[in-house]
Amino acid sequence: MSQGLGIVLFVVVILLVVLIHEGGHFLTAKAFGIKVQEFFVGFGPRLWSFRRGETEYGIKALPLGGYVRIAGMNPLEENPPADEPRLFNSKPIWQRTLVILAGPITHFFMALLFLTIFFAAIGVPQYQPIVAGVDKLLNGKPSPAAVAGLKAGDELLAVNGHPIRSPDDLIAYTHSHVGRPLTLTIERGGHRLTVTATPVLAKVGTQEFGRLGVLLGAGRLIARDRVNPFVAVGRAGGQIWDIAKAVVTRLGQVFGPSGIKRIGQLVAGTQQRNANDVVSVVGGARLAGEAAQAGAWDVLFELFAIFNIFVGILNLVPLPPLDGGHLAVLVVEKIRGRKVDARKLLPITAVVAGFMILFVVSLVYLDIVSPIPNPFH
Repeated sequence: MSQGLGIVLFVVVILLVVLIHEGGHFLTAKAFGIKVQEFFVGFGPRLWSFRRGETEYGIKALPLGGYVRIAGMNPLEENPPADEPRLFNSKPIWQRTLVILAGPITHFFMALLFLTIFFAAIGVPQYQPIVAGVDKLLNGKPSPAAVAGLKAGDELLAVNGHPIRSPDDLIAYTHSHVGRPLTLTIERGGHRLTVTATPVLAKVGTQEFGRLGVLLGAGRLIARDRVNPFVAVGRAGGQIWDIAKAVVTRLGQVFGPSGIKRIGQLVAGTQQRNANDVVSVVGGARLAGEAAQAGAWDVLFELFAIFNIFVGILNLVPLPPLDGGHLAVLVVEKIRGRKVDARKLLPITAVVAGFMILFVVSLVYLDIVSPIPNPFH
């Protein structure tokens, strides 16, 4: 697949995600009889729209998101008295909660879909382990790998006659064969060779293991592990949980003092970007294009899943104007037993929105003038 097609695919996925997110709000509001005035993808000037019933649908110039305008959510908006029973704020808390949650929750279903397709149809790639590097010394003496003559780039095919399909296959032998020779079958420059190396006990952190002194890497693709759809759903659910935990940690880092300082340094040009830096939609599209060009479908689908989980969790942060901010207001309303004056939250909303806009603009700027290195080169 070409890089351009990968970028187009990423943009299409983003627009689809926005459409489904806002569709969650829209359909839930409609189900509870709440008036919905607008349903737009994008922001800025209208490019195209049509009206069906009481709702205007359309597309705006800047494809940076979307929105559903629900009657009664904007505290500065006046509504006709006849619409009072159909306003958002006139509905019970449980209905308003479901309307708000219906947006963010769609991201987790989308992530589940992408990962299920990946595990069932594409499969987890398995790469032939290779020697990425050799330690010259281990415990102050020449390492077993160096003594055996292993070199960077050697393909590790078998150990004691047993095929090596993953790094774990070799590691299991080195851990259990301390002081006992291992016969390694390798391929170097198109020629198959056999070498002997004896693992030695070496300390790694606070533990001791049998080691050869070799750094393992991923070589050529040898197989893909595909599972049936039911197993795939279970694996996808577990993967979502792992990604969600990582995203929560990452959000704390990115929006914490050190993360904000890092963005400032990058914008000022006093630091260089690296592969661990956060990216905007522009950077995500570039990564998708590079993954597509490299044929890394596993990375592409995981990127789609991570994007959905990131957006879903970010939307649940309890700050207005995010969905989590609206949920927080409902929690306060439930505890106090009376409605919260949303107009008093407008200054907080303005500050949060301003910060988010500045943050996104900074990331877009960095992704244009200083993109992160291509991880597939």
